[in-house]
Amino acid sequence: MTFVVTENCIKCKYTDCVEVCPVDCFHEGPNFLVIDPEECIDCTLCEPECPANAIKSEDDLTADEMQFLDLNAELSQQWPVITQMQDNAEAAKEWDGKPNKLELLER
Repeated sequence: MTFVVTENCIKCKYTDCVEVCPVDCFHEGPNFLVIDPEECIDCTLCEPECPANAIKSEDDLTADEMQFLDLNAELSQQWPVITQMQDNAEAAKEWDGKPNKLELLER
């Protein structure tokens, strides 16, 4: 099992989660973070750290969210690892909770 970054991270991209990850499995894109499922050790530390509640266990994904499992796996192979928290609070607050953000994902 792995943890998965889901739609609410798009344009929010809080980075609180990367600070607690013991295996550096987060990767950063222009407006989204992803988790490398091959690196994730299922430690559960990142999930409660996300202010946008955008990180879920693979087992807790809804049918609509299952696409994010493949998206995390794909993009983690393309994007660089991120290990330090960045300040994105203003933009994050503006986008947190907005629906239908998948079309805004920048690759």
